[in-house]
Amino acid sequence: MNNYSLTLNSTAENGTDLKVDLLNVKKAALILRAVNHKLRQQILKQIDDQGKITVTELYVKLRLEQSVASQHLAILRKAGFVRTDREGKFIYYSVNAERIKELNRFVEELLN
Repeated sequence: MNNYSLTLNSTAENGTDLKVDLLNVKKAALILRAVNHKLRQQILKQIDDQGKITVTELYVKLRLEQSVASQHLAILRKAGFVRTDREGKFIYYSVNAERIKELNRFVEELLN
């Protein structure tokens, strides 16, 4: 076993080793963790309600420090749950609905 994979040989149905890519598991956990946070859920809801919003509008509405709002938006952006669009000197955030649908499909498949 190395730090990036786990090989199991006794549980495979057809006699071949089962390999788990631990790096991908870690990445998937970070994506799930991005949306499993109350403040980030509030941020997503606020963005969805507005359609698109700047970080300034967001932190004023949610009464946050600018740095806190920016940090949480960065996590959501890295996970693909929000998109950015520059208009002049403003950056607008919007919800990536396709990514949310992908998340819902993955969670349903994982639970069933």
